[in-house]
Amino acid sequence: MTQTILGLLRHGQTDWNIDLRLQGTTDIPMNQVGIKQIQTAAAQLAGDWDVILSSPLGRAKHSAQLVADYLGLSEIIEEQLLLERSFGIGEGLTYQQWHEQFSTLDEIPGAESQHQVQTRSKLLLDHISSKFAGQRVLAVSHGALIRFVLSEVSNGEVPPPGERLQNASLHLLRHSGSWTLDAWAPQPLGSQALG
Repeated sequence: MTQTILGLLRHGQTDWNIDLRLQGTTDIPMNQVGIKQIQTAAAQLAGDWDVILSSPLGRAKHSAQLVADYLGLSEIIEEQLLLERSFGIGEGLTYQQWHEQFSTLDEIPGAESQHQVQTRSKLLLDHISSKFAGQRVLAVSHGALIRFVLSEVSNGEVPPPGERLQNASLHLLRHSGSWTLDAWAPQPLGSQALG
């Protein structure tokens, strides 16, 4: 049976990540720490990757380009399904601010609902298993979307509630008839090298 590998890499740090602001689809660039995180992660990426996919947002595309340059891959495929969850009018609010105004993320006007992101996560997995069957796919995306994909594949077990997926963290999934979670790590890839 054909085996497909999916690596989900979270983009590098932005200033809004430091401030704990809801970024969503607001196009905030990586900061210098984020660039260094991705450069360090790129050096740690094991195995031969056949294709790199990226969310259309700049912080993910910049991360994907740094990895592609390091690995010697010439093409990055922009994939809308990898886009971060939209938080509507909540984008730019700190976690404390949005918690004071809304009881859940679904209540924020204009936000993508939990159900919508779950549906998009399933579509993403179906798309990758059909279009890239038998390949090693590295997909650069965002914290919230990656959480939903991991939860979908692990039947809600990973990540545990309250566990933050750090910038430049890598999570490995495998498709061989169905999707399984091979490895997940909430810390940045190569973080021990950042010392």
